[in-house]
Amino acid sequence: MLYELLARPIPWYVAGPLLGLMVPILFIVGNKAFGISSSYRHVCAAVIPSKLPFFNYDWKKTGGWNLQLALGIIIGGAVALYFTPDNYQIAITASTTDALKTYGITNFDGFMPVEVFNWDNILTLPGMIIMVLGGFLIGFGTRYGSGCTAGHGITGMANFQKASLIATISFFLGGMISAQFLIPLILK
Repeated sequence: MLYELLARPIPWYVAGPLLGLMVPILFIVGNKAFGISSSYRHVCAAVIPSKLPFFNYDWKKTGGWNLQLALGIIIGGAVALYFTPDNYQIAITASTTDALKTYGITNFDGFMPVEVFNWDNILTLPGMIIMVLGGFLIGFGTRYGSGCTAGHGITGMANFQKASLIATISFFLGGMISAQFLIPLILK
């Protein structure tokens, strides 16, 4: 019974409020803000002995809980992968399916289209450029914007921060631009 329960996605009307409740719970229990991007800084400070002031601090005092959160996300992903049936298909609309088929995406099994996310694509020159450039832009944007999508979109928006509203609008605009213009260029 547990396997059957975990093999189905949690409905949005359950998952959304649970995620939203993380903000006040973290503030009430530990005066902490929900977000994941600072975990990368803590990992670097823990692993790389550095003289750089940005990484030279007591990460155990300020970032131990962030690393536990990051570890929980990794473990949660592994558990979800284990419980996901092999024939699982994400429910998407017919219009989206038709649009993706024009890009050559026809296999909708699993969480990600295998025509895009596979080792053959990643190990090409365009794939490597996209991975390296995308990773750089994500890291730069996260640092420049003082946070990630979770930090701004969940915590910052819940606290009515103007910077988080601007950042969240930018995330959505970037996603729309990527979906409408960049992905068609990459896949054709």
